[in-house]
Amino acid sequence: MFGERRERRQANRAFEHGEGVTRYRMRQKLFAIGDDYWIDDESGDHVYKVDGKALRMRKTFHIEDRAGHRVATVQSRPLRIRESMEIEGADGHRVAMVKKAMVDPLRERWRIEQEDGPELTVQGNVVDHEYTIERDGFKVAEVSKKWFRVRDTYGLDIGPDTDHATVLAAAIAIDSMAHPGD
Repeated sequence: MFGERRERRQANRAFEHGEGVTRYRMRQKLFAIGDDYWIDDESGDHVYKVDGKALRMRKTFHIEDRAGHRVATVQSRPLRIRESMEIEGADGHRVAMVKKAMVDPLRERWRIEQEDGPELTVQGNVVDHEYTIERDGFKVAEVSKKWFRVRDTYGLDIGPDTDHATVLAAAIAIDSMAHPGD
């Protein structure tokens, strides 16, 4: 028990010091359906393009690499009791489902259920873009506005041994569900 706790603290400390972490810059309020925008790395280079598709029943976002190859698709699931968005990989198969808890009066709770991996949990303030994504208590990603002075911009740090496309797609899904009118 104590060994596991110490290991978790060491891993989270390594994440905080940026060991093996990749930082992306995301733009807030640009997740509108029909909008296209770029996700940049910390040096400002375009890494992924997000293509918002205007469809009648579903919110849909295609994520493409610089070469225009689709790496993931995020789609809403209409007519569900619990709000959720599905993440599909480049091959069109589901890789994860992002779900918002039905009722939690103290704080919002979110889960990322991966098809071929452990569940990820979201901790923190989703609405203000200040939260972490964890796997079994280990931080795998962190979202924060504090890294950028530019208005309507926030950062997303993703740690090593984490599927960047899935985490980026999950952040897009969470932002879309948390800010439905933006």
